[in-house]
Amino acid sequence: MKSLTRIQDDMQAFLLRGDRDVEAQVVGTQRVPVETRLGIYRHAYAARLVDALRANYPAMAKLLGEAQFDELGHAYVASHDSHSFSVRQYGNEFSSAMPTDFLQELARWEWTIADVFDAADAAPVTAASLVGIAPEEWSDLGFSFHPSTRPLTLATNAPQVWKALTDDAGPPAPASLEATTWLLWRHELRTFYRSLGKDEAQMLDGAIKGTGFGDLCARLCVHCTEDEAPARAAGFLRQWIESGLIVAVHR
Repeated sequence: MKSLTRIQDDMQAFLLRGDRDVEAQVVGTQRVPVETRLGIYRHAYAARLVDALRANYPAMAKLLGEAQFDELGHAYVASHDSHSFSVRQYGNEFSSAMPTDFLQELARWEWTIADVFDAADAAPVTAASLVGIAPEEWSDLGFSFHPSTRPLTLATNAPQVWKALTDDAGPPAPASLEATTWLLWRHELRTFYRSLGKDEAQMLDGAIKGTGFGDLCARLCVHCTEDEAPARAAGFLRQWIESGLIVAVHR
């Protein structure tokens, strides 16, 4: 007789891959044969994961409709095992299952929105924390960002379609656009997002990677004169602090 652990492993192999070793451990009847009994569990398992995808991608589900979403969902479940105790974490690669660039970006956007909401919290700094820093120290200043900070570059109108679907309004037609970096973050239990200009997006990318303020100013010289760069960089930094994005300033 197999151990309980082995039977559980066989059951998992059946649910995930259709392996049939577990059939020897299941009693069937003429009315409800083994295949039917096991099939109930396998169908229920897949259906539950599709429901998890629908909960994690409500705008996508609304846009596609029940039939198409179920089709894509079941195909994803068949090729992607769940590796977390929480179904909230299921579907992080769902964008790869989407048949068009627009749907892929809508899935990436919707997952990022949920990821921002679930991210860890941290206390933001205030502008007062910069008071007293000597001018010669500014060049070496670095910044740590709130754990929810997510830059995301998209080349479609996925955010606008998502917003319309979330507001129960008629969404615009999917469209390809110039690649734009969006900034998403959470502050005081609210999720925020906005599009960035190329200059701010470049500075933000460097700041997140730990680039010092002096080098961040140098990066901006691609978009403005050398004399204008410090003021523009300071303006972006002030906006980030006021938005609750910066949680630490270090030298």
